[in-house]
Amino acid sequence: MVFLGLEPNKVHLLRSVDNLFVVVAEYDHYQFKESKEETLSELQELASKLPWTNALEVWRLNRTLKKKKGHRKVGNTTKAKSNAEASDVAAAPEAVQHELPEETSAADGDAKAERTPDSETCQQDLDENAPGAKLIKFRVTCNRAGDKHSFSSNEAARDFGGAVQEFFQWKADMTKFDIEVLLNIHNEEVVIGIALTEESLHRRNISHFGPTTLRSTLCYGMLRLCKPQASDIILDPMCGTGAIPLEGAIEFSESFYIAGDNNDMAVNRTVNNICHIQKRRADRGSPSGLPIDTVQWDLSNLPIRTSSVDIIITDMPFGKRMGSRKKNWDLYPSCLREMARVCRPDSGKAVLLTQDKKCFAKAISRMGGLWRKLHTVWVNIGGLHAGVYLLKRTTAVFGQTPEDVHESRGRVDSQMKEKDDKEVS
Repeated sequence: MVFLGLEPNKVHLLRSVDNLFVVVAEYDHYQFKESKEETLSELQELASKLPWTNALEVWRLNRTLKKKKGHRKVGNTTKAKSNAEASDVAAAPEAVQHELPEETSAADGDAKAERTPDSETCQQDLDENAPGAKLIKFRVTCNRAGDKHSFSSNEAARDFGGAVQEFFQWKADMTKFDIEVLLNIHNEEVVIGIALTEESLHRRNISHFGPTTLRSTLCYGMLRLCKPQASDIILDPMCGTGAIPLEGAIEFSESFYIAGDNNDMAVNRTVNNICHIQKRRADRGSPSGLPIDTVQWDLSNLPIRTSSVDIIITDMPFGKRMGSRKKNWDLYPSCLREMARVCRPDSGKAVLLTQDKKCFAKAISRMGGLWRKLHTVWVNIGGLHAGVYLLKRTTAVFGQTPEDVHESRGRVDSQMKEKDDKEVS
């Protein structure tokens, strides 16, 4: 993700962005050659023609800020490492595409390329380091999506990386590198950039992960969608590891959050994640308290008063890693009904994430008297096309709509049937 006009230190404070990079060049409709050999040769030539100077200047500034931050952390008790000793170790960026993506890294090749004036200036800037400065290490990471390319991600990264290495005379290193050059190819779109983050910014809150832990960046986006206000009661009835209420308690701290789940392991993970954040804040000298509480409960019978919750926000089971599509047909209507009971009529909202779109649409249609769909945001969750649904609680009083009567009667009939079966047995 790239942000123009913002200082690097401010860019790192953005909450809904996974990875940061500065753009070297971008092409909306790159004309790839038909043969693989011609395409790879063209990528090699491209390396020397790109306007690297400004992007590398941003990378230097970003690196300086990270070093200063590191110096502040160690204080006077430990001497900061010199340039000759320091080595920034970065993690490969996590590329999520709507199509099946390929991601690989390489930085060796034997392409020769013509140097442009802008590139010559960039080369001189990098050569003018202080005496004894270390040799810059780099790698190229290619993120490719699309089925009409004649080359693989590995081949693109290898040949483009080889040309970058020959042009700058940098040293290739796949793990302990200083610069990560990104070659992002999505169908006809090509973006070349330089990474500004060492690992994804979504890994900021969670220390105890579950099978379906949401990214903190997505949690932030879901929270912004419902616009929390001061003193709002916000409920996550299927909290998992607590990623959503934790993000809310940190970024929208004037509201109060209740995190619950029917699984005791999920509740334990949430408690551990809350304790982790509290300890981290205490170590930094910040107030460790968080406006959040954790409960284990039955989703279809929440221990919450009717019409007492302002916002419900949760990640519903997709029916893949958790639950099943078959179970969702009964679970989703039951969830929406109980959520409608505890949510305030007229003013209450719900933000629900699910990939089981067909089942959710059917459940909403059954609960039309209680919920009204306002907006849908489509997101990519690990390659799955999912929807974030913003719902508004209707003015209907719970228990007085046809949906309530039908659902309640069905529940009573079911309970009576179970009672009769026990008596017969």
